[in-house]
Amino acid sequence: MLIAQISDTHITLPGKKTYGIAPMAENLAQCIDHLNGLTPKPDIVLLTGDITNIGSAEEFEHAAQLLSKLQMPFYVIPGNHDDRLKLWATFGGSACPSRSAGFINYVIEQDELRLIALDSVIAGKSGGEICTTRAAWLEARLAERPDKPSIIFMHHPPVKLGVIETDLDGFIGADLLGDVVEKYSNIEAIICGHIHTPANTRWRGTIVNTAPSMGMQLVLDLTLKRDEFVLEAPAYQLHYWTKYQQLVSFTNYLHQNGGPYWFKEYS
Repeated sequence: MLIAQISDTHITLPGKKTYGIAPMAENLAQCIDHLNGLTPKPDIVLLTGDITNIGSAEEFEHAAQLLSKLQMPFYVIPGNHDDRLKLWATFGGSACPSRSAGFINYVIEQDELRLIALDSVIAGKSGGEICTTRAAWLEARLAERPDKPSIIFMHHPPVKLGVIETDLDGFIGADLLGDVVEKYSNIEAIICGHIHTPANTRWRGTIVNTAPSMGMQLVLDLTLKRDEFVLEAPAYQLHYWTKYQQLVSFTNYLHQNGGPYWFKEYS
């Protein structure tokens, strides 16, 4: 099974650049063309939040128009730049098939893997949260199939990664979530966005993995003083569940400085 993960697209109004600088709609369109041309094609695409830049209905409609070009099913969860109600009004019933207690939590049942969408948003705040309601929902879903390999996808990484977006923005209820996660050895990974750069670490018996943004990449500064981004090539991640039941994650950048070249022709 092959899963594509797109994150932090920050789509704004048609004809506009995000923050007046970043061509995020063009980046997303390029990414979609690239995914559609892959062999093999991804079975599914997950968008891990910050689909829009300010959460307006017009931005969601623009994003939906772009995403309609995907040739495979896609699913969305909210990020801190998104509005839950407007996201549901645009994608509810299809790209987010259900919700629970006001949160956009749902499960995608696949033959090989179980994909669990978990809403980590605090309305109006940058940081993340898993409250007792969301933790109880997750535990109930995990208890349904404790032996089925599963991936949790959410916007905020629940662990401090040495960047402002995790260490200073914060994550309320990380221990509450971790206590649930630690009970289930079938969680192959928790895949997230939010920090605009690929990173991974072990946490509570599983792996937390973050995807890059679609072109607005974090300036990595482990002193926690610089909250900056640079423009880079569009990128996304591919999570490959192999026939050996291993999850392998790749970061795929669209920009090419020449090539491809066959190794054997230049040896």
